Amino acid sequence: MATSRFQQSDLRRQVGSPRPKGRENKETLCRNVLIYGHCRYEDQGCTFSHDLNKNNSNNGTQADMSKKALNVESPSFTPAGIQPAVTKKPTFSTQAASAPAFTPRSVGAVTPAGSTADTESPVFNPATIREFTPSFDVSSQTGANGSNHDGASYDPFTMAAVGQNLPTPQYNPYAEDHNALGGGAASFFPAQGAFTTPLQPLQYHLYAPVGPHRDDLMPYQRLTHDFFIPDKLREDLQKKAEASLQVMPNSQLPQLDNYHSLVALDTSHRKNANIYGYPSWVYKAMSSKTGNLYCLRRLEGFRLTNEHAIRSVKEWRKIDNANVVTIHDAFTTRAFGDSSLIFVQDYHPLSKTLSEVHLAPTPGPGNRFQPKGPISEAVLWTYISQIANALRAIHGANLAARCIDVTKIILTDKNRVRLNACSVLDVVQFDMRRPIQELQQDDFLQFGRTVLGLATNTLPVHLTNLNSAVEQLSRSYSVELRDTVVWLLAPPQAPAQKTIDEFVRGIAGHIVATLDQSQHRADELNTELFRELENGRIARLLFKLGTVNERQEFDGDRSWSENGERYMLKLFRDYVFHQVDSNGSPVLDMGHMLRCLNRLDAGTDERICLTSRDEQTSFLVSYKELKKQLNNAFGELQKGGKQGRGL
Repeated sequence: MATSRFQQSDLRRQVGSPRPKGRENKETLCRNVLIYGHCRYEDQGCTFSHDLNKNNSNNGTQADMSKKALNVESPSFTPAGIQPAVTKKPTFSTQAASAPAFTPRSVGAVTPAGSTADTESPVFNPATIREFTPSFDVSSQTGANGSNHDGASYDPFTMAAVGQNLPTPQYNPYAEDHNALGGGAASFFPAQGAFTTPLQPLQYHLYAPVGPHRDDLMPYQRLTHDFFIPDKLREDLQKKAEASLQVMPNSQLPQLDNYHSLVALDTSHRKNANIYGYPSWVYKAMSSKTGNLYCLRRLEGFRLTNEHAIRSVKEWRKIDNANVVTIHDAFTTRAFGDSSLIFVQDYHPLSKTLSEVHLAPTPGPGNRFQPKGPISEAVLWTYISQIANALRAIHGANLAARCIDVTKIILTDKNRVRLNACSVLDVVQFDMRRPIQELQQDDFLQFGRTVLGLATNTLPVHLTNLNSAVEQLSRSYSVELRDTVVWLLAPPQAPAQKTIDEFVRGIAGHIVATLDQSQHRADELNTELFRELENGRIARLLFKLGTVNERQEFDGDRSWSENGERYMLKLFRDYVFHQVDSNGSPVLDMGHMLRCLNRLDAGTDERICLTSRDEQTSFLVSYKELKKQLNNAFGELQKGGKQGRGL
């Protein structure tokens, strides 16, 4: 068998391919060059040719070379019946030399050529070649490389019928409009049925990493507060919310018109009439009309003698400035047992005056009060820029602030100040009728005394010697700040008047710096706001799970929530919320609950094992499948049962 099927080794040598000779190897292109583009044995004795260009140039003569290789001494074959062609020299006649220049009439025009006696003449005649004229034929349908186009051809300026030739796309559940559109775009948005999937933005469960970013961390490093709102910001917001909702039980404060739930905001029980001439009290109240919180400033014992005085508040309602507390209304009342004047303005929770923040002594060791440290110059310039912004808005409305004092300027946020109770003196001192230009010049003097008091850590009422105070300021702060305070305190040379625009031009550089700081602060808050985007995703999942699980009856089926895919949702509810430890105690792991709900909302491919309460049934299911089952079950509830649809 072996002998009949296989040949001997010496026979295989005889029938094998003959080894090419060395002369022929040099003319044969190496296969490594054809396959790999190069031969790594070229410099190690490979006898084949490695010149690809040389091989291409010799392709036309390979047939002749192969014939010569068969029999070198054979004579050349010459046919006897065919005479060799006679070559004629091309000449021009005198008539052809005087002929006019030829101009082609159209694309298909061909230069007339003389007739040739022999079509097989090897002589090259340029006159027989068709002239080429660059042009474009719209009716030509020839595609690239001689192939026709497979798709539909259309005019790019006529798109009406394009939609008919385009294939129907896959249904997009995130499309804003599921209805068919008119024109050629109708095929992109085919009409859907009565029930469609709920609209959700793409990847709504992800958060965009909006700046500013920390540059001192590696790309893979994260800090704890990167995943949550900063503790300082969260505490401030919670404290402000708590202060806004604070009420006084068994309060004896009356209800003023439509303002109720009054809470006293004064920290001292002493009556102070230095600014307005009447004792003033501040309350927080809620409006029964709007439901908003307002700040009520009460002037005790004020009697209104001219009804036109209270109408001046209407001019202050037009002031809309970020550094001025907005005034809403003013009225008189006898609810406190006397004649009182009430001013209604915006409420800023947990705001403090500049006097309380910078000038009030702090308790030290041994029940001793220690004065606070000096204010940095950057903070002072921030205050100056903001107060100048407020005065520019007030003076531009032909009004005067008249109460620029450290006890009436409130600090509502970090280095954010607002002028408060600016309209009070316009009502209280209405009968004095001072010129508005004089009141505006007095604003500059009060402004300068306020800045000087903050720089020297002294209340403005105690600044009896302004020259010594300015000298003290120059020892701690720059010359520019000293010159600014001196300009505010110095009286103008008659008949010239100081204007707020002139002052703003002088401190323009510091105003720009303040604007830059405020924009950085806005960027930080914007970043934190991005983190809170779509923070109601978990609540939406809980709403859906709550409507599906343990539903008593649906569509006439009392066991609807216990059958099919709803049963797996019930087991998932137990897996997330009803876990117990080895002792049978409930496991209250908030992190486990959030992780499971987040993965369900994202629809990950991670699989979990769901076990029934009797441990007789187990399912291995992914979060992606659970999310699909939850949406299907909730979709059935949205469509309603057969009875509700009238079927």
